[in-house]
Amino acid sequence: MSAAADAEVSGPTTAEQGRFRRHRPLLIVALAFVVAVVLAYVATPKGGDSYAPLDPESPDPDGTRALVEVLEEHGVDVEIVRSAKALDDTRIGAETTVFVTGTNALGERTADRLRERAGGVDDLILAAPEPYVSAMLDIPYQVAQTSDSVEADCDDRRWKGLSIQADEIAAYDGGSCFPHQDGAVLAPADDLTVWGAPQVLTNEQILRADNATVALRLLGGADHLVWYVPSLDDVAPGEGSSPASLLPDWIRPGLWIVVLTVIALALARGRRLGPLAVEPLPVHVRAGETTRSLGRLYRRSGDRSHAAATLRHASRSRLTRTLRLGRDATSEAVVRAVARRTGRAEVDISALLLDGTSLTTDHDLITLANALAALEEEVRNP
Repeated sequence: MSAAADAEVSGPTTAEQGRFRRHRPLLIVALAFVVAVVLAYVATPKGGDSYAPLDPESPDPDGTRALVEVLEEHGVDVEIVRSAKALDDTRIGAETTVFVTGTNALGERTADRLRERAGGVDDLILAAPEPYVSAMLDIPYQVAQTSDSVEADCDDRRWKGLSIQADEIAAYDGGSCFPHQDGAVLAPADDLTVWGAPQVLTNEQILRADNATVALRLLGGADHLVWYVPSLDDVAPGEGSSPASLLPDWIRPGLWIVVLTVIALALARGRRLGPLAVEPLPVHVRAGETTRSLGRLYRRSGDRSHAAATLRHASRSRLTRTLRLGRDATSEAVVRAVARRTGRAEVDISALLLDGTSLTTDHDLITLANALAALEEEVRNP
């Protein structure tokens, strides 16, 4: 009674363990997903205190609130604008500097409105515009990046003897101040200026090298600073960045060539028939039907030698099983065993089971078949 109870208890437990082992990988993935969701929720800032990088109201390490406060202490009126409509309603005069961060949210229409609205201002500065924004505004492309300290090394007296240092600094074609390789960090382009080191302005890095001095001279040249943070809500459908806009012009012909080559290769290969595929099918044919079919084929072809060899091989196989000689027994071993069992001479047995003499008539083939059948009967009933 106790053993039966133990079996009833242990049975389901073993089955449950087996199910757990089978589904263990899925359970691990599900647990990892739950943990990732919880961590993401915990790490997400709560409330309305999340800011984008370079946000002028952000106290975060990548924010720029400290610079805004210093500018205001130096008498600069900093006005933060976060939409195209707000920019249209903002007072902008000749003594105004317009500084644009978050340029990835600029579309074609908002960029045109920005240039139209900022026409005639003291300076229009864009912080590290994205490549597609540079192409849209016809300004130099980015040519190089560095994290080393960069000296001003130009004739502009505002930057004489100064240097900047940040985790990431971009240089652009054109310009001469803060040069790096074949470009410069401060690059004028038509009616605006490109500034390739926005991290210099952040709360975390503004105290490095001469970053603070450079930031004040860059944005504090006029008494009125309009800090424009474009909004994605102002971008019309299809105006934002797309994979095509991020590709340089020279790569598009190459992509077309690759596409046409792949199509041509598919057409060329598709016209060729490959080798026949052999698929094993579960066909069941009766043994008697197979034997009769093979016999008709042998008779039609007149291949009596092949038929005789088949009869001898089948007879040897049956005799081997009858005498229990094993699958590895040789033909000579079968002949010796049959001779001992029947008392016949090995020469006669060998002539019957192994002789490869060709048969000339169907009568000879029938005689051989009868002789083999008689020999097998004799072995079974000595």
